[in-house]
Amino acid sequence: MTAEVTDPAQERLRRWRLVLGGDAADGTGCALSGQDAAMDGALTALYGRKDGTSQGGRDRSAGLGASAPSVARWLGDIRTYFPSSVVQVMQRDAIDRLGLATLLLEPEMLEAVEADVHLVGTLLSLNKAMPETTKETARAVVRKVVEDLEKRLATRTRATLTGALDRSARINRPRHHDIDWNRTIAANLKHYLPEYRTIVPERLIGYGRATQSTKKEVILCIDQSGSMAASVVYASVFGAVLASMRTISTRLVVFDTAVVDLTDQLDDPVDVLFGTQLGGGTDINRALAYCQSQITRPAETVVVLISDLYEGGIRNEMLKRVSAMKASGVQFVTLLALSDEGAPAYDREHAAALAALGAPAFACTPDLFPEVMAAAIEKRPLPIPDAA
Repeated sequence: MTAEVTDPAQERLRRWRLVLGGDAADGTGCALSGQDAAMDGALTALYGRKDGTSQGGRDRSAGLGASAPSVARWLGDIRTYFPSSVVQVMQRDAIDRLGLATLLLEPEMLEAVEADVHLVGTLLSLNKAMPETTKETARAVVRKVVEDLEKRLATRTRATLTGALDRSARINRPRHHDIDWNRTIAANLKHYLPEYRTIVPERLIGYGRATQSTKKEVILCIDQSGSMAASVVYASVFGAVLASMRTISTRLVVFDTAVVDLTDQLDDPVDVLFGTQLGGGTDINRALAYCQSQITRPAETVVVLISDLYEGGIRNEMLKRVSAMKASGVQFVTLLALSDEGAPAYDREHAAALAALGAPAFACTPDLFPEVMAAAIEKRPLPIPDAA
């Protein structure tokens, strides 16, 4: 990308010059040329002051204006000069800092951007304002991101949950490779022979093979408030993957102050996403009341609530519903987020109250989600991250 710099000290100065933005007080005394100058121009357009000077990273403001052609050129420039992960961050900053969201309503702009989960969230928030001429392009952008996520997540999710379903069907006369040694040892501790320092198992407990008729019920209950955009995207993809497994009956419910059941659209997660409406209030109690009404086999049901827990409904009723579901045998999982960004701001009082009911709330990455679901299906402790 840039000319190779053999002098380490000069390379450090060059990097600091790009970071600090060329203010007279940056102290580097380093002049940029060629592609370095072009990179600096792209950074200044986003992070520099309107008068063209920089502030060394302090409270930088706009430089792109509202011209679609200039923004499109800038998007092309940053894709040339920076890796994809950096491009996505810069696009996000441009949308947040410069108010460029409305420009995404133009098909030409959508074709120029680097598609990622956050861009999908922005598009979904603009869905109701999107003109018909843009919707086809927007769906194509969203579909590309969804297909990439499915390729990344589907195989491992199916394999992990299939194993969990198999292990959840226990048998007492297993073949050797199907023996569940942990449970077998626990069940036969009274047959310990001290002189031989061993256990003689009188009863073997094994993993059974779940038949196609054995089903678990999974209900994904997703908060669609604006802060949960990335979680909505990931949850929709996982919902489609779970729905493709014949041994799991999957229901997907999204909510704000109203509740919408999108289960009949689970064969296409893009349809699910365009059926959501990001933003608005939150009524967790109403959403859980609907989910509770759909439960027919509590002992075989996993309910996953994905929310930052800022409740606009009736708090005590919400907690009573969770308690009642758990008492009936439902495995209840509370995720503050389903994304790579960690826990968002969330209602800590509600999180503590749920934890007291045996439903601790924690943020979950997409890579950890299959393990969380497997643990819930097998009714064993959830793999809660240390930071939760």
